[in-house]
Amino acid sequence: MFGRKKRSTSRIETLIAAGTRIEGNLFVSGGVHLEGTVVGNVTAEQGAPAVLSIAAKGLVEGCVDVPRVIVHGEVRGDIRAQDRVELGPTAKVSGDLSYGVIEMAAGAVIQGRLVSLAGTTASGA
Repeated sequence: MFGRKKRSTSRIETLIAAGTRIEGNLFVSGGVHLEGTVVGNVTAEQGAPAVLSIAAKGLVEGCVDVPRVIVHGEVRGDIRAQDRVELGPTAKVSGDLSYGVIEMAAGAVIQGRLVSLAGTTASGA
């Protein structure tokens, strides 16, 4: 219906709390909510319906390759969201953003290129 927003039905299984800093790559297969910092790449396991949600004070210093990404914080690196990316009003992305579908609120900042993945397969972009 018009006027209704579709919300994620994915369940958050992992919380990385504020004040927590992970140094190294993070491999995810389910729902992850990030309020802390990840210094490294965040990658979904092949075929996993993973979701990465980055809170307003959350930070990823590395590339993100997860089917669905919700950003309210900051990503310093490229994002590849084969399914969907949602940028909230406080989102800041310093890198290229490749997406299947994008939703962007007023105030979100992207310093990089936007690349649509619509019509591509998982192996080609």
